[in-house]
Amino acid sequence: MSSSLTDAVPLSEIRRVLVTKLRHHGDVLLASPVFSALKQAAPQAEIDALVYRETAPMLANHPAVARIHAIDREWKRRGVAVQLAEEWRLQRALRARRYDLLIHLTEHPRGLALAMLLNPRYAVTRERAAGAWFWRSRYTHFYRLPKATPRHAVEANLDALRRIGIQPDSASRRLVLVPGADAEAKVDALLAHHRLAPRGFVQAHPGSRWMFKCWSADRTAALYDRIAADGHRLVVTGAPDPRERELVESILAAVSPRTTANIVDLTGKLALSELAALTARARAFVGVDTAPMHIAAAMGTPTLALFGPSGEHEWGPWMVASRVVVSTAHPCRPCGIDGCGGGKISECLTTLAVDDVHAQFAALLAETGARAARAP
Repeated sequence: MSSSLTDAVPLSEIRRVLVTKLRHHGDVLLASPVFSALKQAAPQAEIDALVYRETAPMLANHPAVARIHAIDREWKRRGVAVQLAEEWRLQRALRARRYDLLIHLTEHPRGLALAMLLNPRYAVTRERAAGAWFWRSRYTHFYRLPKATPRHAVEANLDALRRIGIQPDSASRRLVLVPGADAEAKVDALLAHHRLAPRGFVQAHPGSRWMFKCWSADRTAALYDRIAADGHRLVVTGAPDPRERELVESILAAVSPRTTANIVDLTGKLALSELAALTARARAFVGVDTAPMHIAAAMGTPTLALFGPSGEHEWGPWMVASRVVVSTAHPCRPCGIDGCGGGKISECLTTLAVDDVHAQFAALLAETGARAARAP
């Protein structure tokens, strides 16, 4: 393998690129600008993605993505024979593409195996201390991140490109998520069924796969009462996960009867592409630090986000009109811990005052008033 610690990659010579992002839904979406910037810099190149199967919809219709290769976490549960067969199939598919450039955007150890298997001319990944010698034997370029200051995840991903000589412009830094015609049609029909006009409702997404990122049910319900009293209808969304369903049920049980009449509950009823299509039609998005918040940013929907233990500077709404609400009474945040003391409840989040959150929501709507009059 060629070795270069300082030189830019000759992009005109690159025919095929594999970009890996083996993380969760939001992480994959936050990597979408990498594909845009790469395609802009090397328009002749075919750019493939390697992600987990459940996150593939985040890139399914990205105009810069040629092929998506997926790893199914269910392979292990189906037995050793199935896993080996599926891994072999994946390896054959990847090797057949004969990649010139590998961009490994996580610290997943599979990156070493991929570099050995694919033997690309150039390979870039994040600089690391653990096992550095092994990584340096297989990768040609390493990008660095600030040690003491926060950097948004989008910019951190793009640093992999900066390291090889690509300087992304503002347009290519935007998140890209294309729902697709089928999802758009289904959501339009759904809105018509519930007599909801585009920009005529607020999307509320209170849950997260990490429950320590969620606001309390009673305060969430109180916020929904305020929003409904302001004259807005709400569409509540959530994953089919039983814990999210339970949270939503607790919230809906706590809202006033008047609010109940102005809520449409679509929890667990939308595929990711349909969720994106719905979000694009919302007047605003209200939620916590979770993948649907990033979807809202990708769709250009004004976003109100509540942050607790996670850092808004690294994970906040990206390139969209937004308000982020955080506690100023907890100097320990953002701690990155799954609840205070690891107890799954984050006091910096659960103690946020309804008055403060509602005031930020009202300010966001005032700032983005023109959106309400725009066609979808």
